[in-house]
Amino acid sequence: MNLLAKFLKLLNSEASPWQIAIAITLGLIVGLTPFWRLHNLLILLIVLMLRINLSGFIVSVSFFSLIGWIFGGLFDKVGSELLSNPDLATFWSSLFNLPLGLLSQLNHSITLGSLLISLLLTPVCLLLSKQLVIQYRERFMRWVHKLKIMQVFKASKVYRLYQALGD
Repeated sequence: MNLLAKFLKLLNSEASPWQIAIAITLGLIVGLTPFWRLHNLLILLIVLMLRINLSGFIVSVSFFSLIGWIFGGLFDKVGSELLSNPDLATFWSSLFNLPLGLLSQLNHSITLGSLLISLLLTPVCLLLSKQLVIQYRERFMRWVHKLKIMQVFKASKVYRLYQALGD
């Protein structure tokens, strides 16, 4: 619950829509693919080094993990088709003979299929999440702030305490 509150605070903050969209998009890749894979460790390193919003990233990973679990069969089918394609056999053989190729674990059909689909969805997710953040801030947030109950809440001591804890 605390993480969701931080995510809502992030949406209401002055953070750039691009910053939030990047956190959501990187969460898409990590969430859709099996967690303990080399590409996910690299993404986690990028998230920590570039100071990408952690609460947005974690909420996104949680959401897309559920989606990944639901579509696991599709990922397996896509990965199996790619791995068993005779035209790609020499490519896979060359890749898996490299130490880094083995560490990537792309020989697992679910890993390969989910990574491919998540990479294909990345530009769509990036642009869509940026647009959704903008729309949320322009429409929904403005509407919520106009509500009488919100104006009463903002005048209360509880809200001032909440603001002081957030800073």
